[in-house]
Order: sequence, then structure tokens, then C-alpha cells
Amino acid sequence: MNKKVADILLRKGSSITTVQPNISVLEALKIMADQNIGSVMVMEDGRYLGIMTERDYSRKIVLKGKNSTDTPISEIMSNDFPRVTSADSIDYCMQLMSDKNIRYLPVFDGEQVIGIISINDVVKETILSHEETITQLKDYLHSAR
Repeated sequence: MNKKVADILLRKGSSITTVQPNISVLEALKIMADQNIGSVMVMEDGRYLGIMTERDYSRKIVLKGKNSTDTPISEIMSNDFPRVTSADSIDYCMQLMSDKNIRYLPVFDGEQVIGIISINDVVKETILSHEETITQLKDYLHSAR
């Protein structure tokens, strides 16, 4: 059974935590901590601009000695994440994340952002898929007796 990005969005919902590009890094971090998430999507007037991740914070603020109160997230967000669609396979996403060493993928329908998936979502979906396969094989073996 070839699982798709749509399966992840169905399971976890497609709610996206979005922020404006001008909010401070500190404000974004507070939102991420409150929601126990590792990234926020940066949007302006319904337009996708990028994603700010914990990795952006650690590498572009902490290591460079910048101030997270004064720095807007637009200065440190990543906007080079590959885009995926709900029709893309989980295997493709896993390959993309592995090749590019990234943990998040924005999901698009045309130019419209419809969700975000993380490496955790991909791993979870893969495990669920394997469990379904095992159950089906067990059922098949039991019915064949």
C-alpha cells in the first residue's frame, strides 16, 4: 500500500501554525514552546514566505550571537524547503528529507499552502503502514489454514 502525504494530513489534520514575518524570533519561539512544535510557517497576506525552525534559531541566532528579541523571523527563516503535494508518496518525502537533511516539508495545492509534514509524521505513517501490512499478512495466513 503506497501511502501519500494526504494520509498524513488526514491523520494529523492540516492545521498550520502561521506567523507574520515581522514578529521577533523570541515571540515565534514562545508560540512553538506553547504548542510543543519545532517550526512555524511564515505567511503574509495568505502567501507562503518560509518556515522558521529550531535549527534556524540555533544556527542563525545562538551561534551568531544575535538577539532573539530584536531579530524578526524573516531574517532567519528558511525559504528553500522543497514543496510537496498531498499526492506525493511518503517514500518520496522520506527520500527528500534524507537527501536534503531537513525535517519539514510544506504541503501545497498549487500556490496554496495546505499543511506541513515533519520527519516524525513520515516515520509514524511508515510504522502504521508496516503494522497494517503485518496484520493483513497474519489475517491471510490464518484464513489460508
